[in-house]
Amino acid sequence: MKILLLGEYSNVHATLAEGLRALGHKVTVASNGDYWKNYPRDISLKRWRGRLGGPLLLAKIYALLPLLRGYDVVQLINPMFVDLKAERLFPIYKYLRRHNGRMFLGGFGMDWYWVDCCIRRRHLRYSDFNIGDTLRTNADAMKERADWQGTDKEILNRVIANNCDGIITGLYEYWSCYAPLFPDNTFFVPFPIKAESTERATEPAHTGPVKVFIGINKARSEYKGTDIMLRAALDVMRDHPGKMELVRAESVPFARYRKMMDDCDAILDQLYSYTPAMNALLAMSKGIINIGGGEEENYRIINEDTLRPIINVEPSYSSVYDKLVWLITHPEVIPELKRQSVEYVRKHHDYIKVAREYEKIYKEKAGNA
Repeated sequence: MKILLLGEYSNVHATLAEGLRALGHKVTVASNGDYWKNYPRDISLKRWRGRLGGPLLLAKIYALLPLLRGYDVVQLINPMFVDLKAERLFPIYKYLRRHNGRMFLGGFGMDWYWVDCCIRRRHLRYSDFNIGDTLRTNADAMKERADWQGTDKEILNRVIANNCDGIITGLYEYWSCYAPLFPDNTFFVPFPIKAESTERATEPAHTGPVKVFIGINKARSEYKGTDIMLRAALDVMRDHPGKMELVRAESVPFARYRKMMDDCDAILDQLYSYTPAMNALLAMSKGIINIGGGEEENYRIINEDTLRPIINVEPSYSSVYDKLVWLITHPEVIPELKRQSVEYVRKHHDYIKVAREYEKIYKEKAGNA
């Protein structure tokens, strides 16, 4: 098949492309590299800064449109698949729909269905937008609500979701938002990881301070709970001197980010998540223990009843603090959690295995299964 992956979140499309190519498909990734993370792509859709950034990108995309037709499959990372205003994306989507085969929407992150689900339905115990029945009012959450509710972004998301051939979700949370509304058209496929491991993943025993990694996106620190996780980690270091080290990666390109985590024992990632996402999964593939989202719903959706490598935290300072203290005072559990982390990613997230699941969905929707 000839496949176009349009847009990028956290290396999902770039990694999926590698898996699909290994299966013999011709794949083009067109994206902005997810901003400063600078993930690999075949066609760069980076928007330049300044007042002319939008018009120049729009002109570039219209010039590229003849090259973005004739694909068997087009997959959008998000309704906002290009860094332009939603009103500019309606005609681009219509063109892609008219001149290509099957269209798929990714349920991989922020969109109107996610915002509406967390604010109105609130079926999740906690999320980026709610803790139980209480809505979060931090500035980041309020900004996302204003961006998506009652705007062109909402309309665009609803149009694409109702018009496309399938919605493919990558986390339990996103699947649980789309599936009740599109039961015959929503699919769950784990995120793809090109697995890595280090010798430290098979260490017979842990010695020395526990080295903990935290990635900080300054623009979304409060929204993702990184601010709370960082504060807890700093307090643990203060209260237990010599038992823990902290490595901070603040808004750095992906190549440097992954190098900085290489020698770490654990990662703090996404306070409000039920499920490990791309950064945590990459770390786990290296034998790094994820302290973050690992609720039972995550294990159930992938039919995992044995492995439990994730140190799950509730969305609070005290939960993060207590779990960190437990880990650094019980170093005997570290080798086994590292081993399970590597096995978990290889079992459920191997990029070739995941690409086969995508291939199956693409073919079924094309009537070629």
